Order: sequence, then structure tokens, then C-alpha cells
Amino acid sequence: MKQPLIDNIKIVVLAIVTLFFNACSNDHTLTELDATVFVRHKGADMPAYIKGNASEKIFLITLHGGPGGLGLGFRGNAFKQIEDNYGVVYFDQRGSGMSQGNYSEDDVTIDLMAEDVLALVKVIKRIYGNDSRFFLLGHSWGGALGPATLLKNQSEFLGWINVDGSHSPKDLYFEYIRNFERVAATQIELGNSVPFWESVYDELDMVDANVVTLDDFNRLNNLAFDAEDYLKDDDLINNAENGNVKVSDYNVLTFIWNILKIQSILDDDIIGELTFTDRLSEITIPSLILWGRYDMVVPELYAQEAFDNLGSSEKRLVFFERSGHSPMFTESNLFAEEVLQFMNQNK
Repeated sequence: MKQPLIDNIKIVVLAIVTLFFNACSNDHTLTELDATVFVRHKGADMPAYIKGNASEKIFLITLHGGPGGLGLGFRGNAFKQIEDNYGVVYFDQRGSGMSQGNYSEDDVTIDLMAEDVLALVKVIKRIYGNDSRFFLLGHSWGGALGPATLLKNQSEFLGWINVDGSHSPKDLYFEYIRNFERVAATQIELGNSVPFWESVYDELDMVDANVVTLDDFNRLNNLAFDAEDYLKDDDLINNAENGNVKVSDYNVLTFIWNILKIQSILDDDIIGELTFTDRLSEITIPSLILWGRYDMVVPELYAQEAFDNLGSSEKRLVFFERSGHSPMFTESNLFAEEVLQFMNQNK
């Protein structure tokens, strides 16, 4: 919030040249979008993959997890249904996916990454017209970047969709400990994967219960993903549908370099430091909170906290009873239904 909003944005369009000139006038093009643009902003070139049906010039901008995830990692049955109705923008954030740039610990912040998202809005308006309208969706880490963006300028967006998002990484470490204790006790009582859940207590004994360290956070974060696998084995979480895009579809070396670089820059600033809980009341646009009941990566306490603190008079909280951290893959039809209903009501 120290830096001004975007003044100059250079656009590199990697789609067919005719798309650039005719995107606003060719209805066929707008109903079958498959374009890639780059946002050049403050030392980074970041790709946005624009797909779907933008006949109404309504776009859903997606913010992936990480830091260091993949924009196209959302694609699968749920987002295919959304693409059938609206344009979907899969954005590789600064230091993620196929983004390029020379950036360092001195100049990469979540504040700058929020500016990147607003720069993306300007790019899309320049290509498809100033009458373009937007929804914003963030998953996991994207649930922190989303509020950071909206607190800069929420007037650009018709609504906010929070999918298992961590609006307060600062508090996540201690909630991990509390949630593991609760879930382990419940699963042991049910007789589910008892050896694993007993071993969870051993893992908790190995981390500091009072002071956050990055190593301990990563230990618990990895344990959370393992725990969801056991919940899946015990038939509490549906098997995930395969998405349409894999890491191997990207330049793997670029992806690995990016994820290692961006995490080394941001992790210390995020873990134990970053929180938007006290500012969620400033977000007043319509909001939809979607959460897996068995999310171990960002526990369900965060869902209720987001709902209670968001300042919107029009907000809805939905739990997916057969899902963990990624309901778009484990209950894809219901997920798409909720997103489309929200967008239809607020467009």
C-alpha cells in the first residue's frame, strides 16, 4: 500500500494477431476464447490464460495457491462448466508458473503482487473493452492475495469468491496444532487410520507450540496434505478428478526455479506475519466463501472467520461435506453450481 497504482503497463499478446484487433467486435471469438497475454509490470512479465465464453464481457480472475502455484492448475470439470458461461482468466502470479522477471527480496511484496492483479484488470479492459467486468476468486494462498487486492481497489470487481483461502497466514501455524489435535482425537475414536493419527501426536511433540518457525510450519503443512490422503482412504473425502493441466505441461525448469525463488522471498514475510483478519470488514462487495469440510491445509475455522468478518451485506458460506482443501476437484459439479449461481446473481 506504499506504492501507487499502476501508471504504465506494456502488453504482449501471444494469441493470434487478429484476436488482438477483433476481440471486442467478433462475437464468435468472445464465445470461444483461448488467448494468452502477458502483463508487464514493475520487473515481471506474467502470463494470463484467458478461456471460455466472454460474450457478456464478464471475466472470473483466478488467484492460485502457493506462493508458486500454477494458474492453469484450476482447470478441470468445475472450471470447464464455468468457462461455458463466462470468461475465466488463469493468472500465473509474479514468481509463479511461467512468469518471468528479475526480482529480489528487496522489491517483492504481497502489496506489489496485488498491484499486479489490478494491472491485469487494466490489460483485459484494454483488449476487450472498458465495459469488461470482473469477479475475483482466490484459493489457498490466493485467499490472502485476494483481500490484498480488494483492499487496494474493490470497485473493479462485482464479487469475491474465497475458496479455502488463508486470509491470515500469521495465525495458521497455531490453528494447525489445534486442528490436528481435534481431528486426530475424532478419527482415533472412529477407528480410522489409527496408526497415522497416533503418529500425528508425535509430530506435534516435535514442533514448538509457542514460537513459529518456517521449518515447523512446513512440517505441519506437509502433514496436512498427508492427513487429507488418509481421510480420502477412509472415504471421508472424494477422490479428486484429474485436471486438464499438469506441471509437465509447463517448462518444468522455469516452474521449479520460480517456486523456489518466490517462496524463499515471501515465506518469512508471510508465516507468522501476514494477516488481513482485522481488515476484512472493509471488503463490502458480494462475497462467496466455499470450503471443504475436511480441509486440513486451511482448516474450517478460517471459513467461519472469513464469513463473520467480511463487511459485505451479501455473503454466503458453503461447506462441501466430501471435500478437503480443493473442492473444485472433489465435488466439481456442486462447486461449479455455487460459483455460477453467485456470478449470475451479481453480474
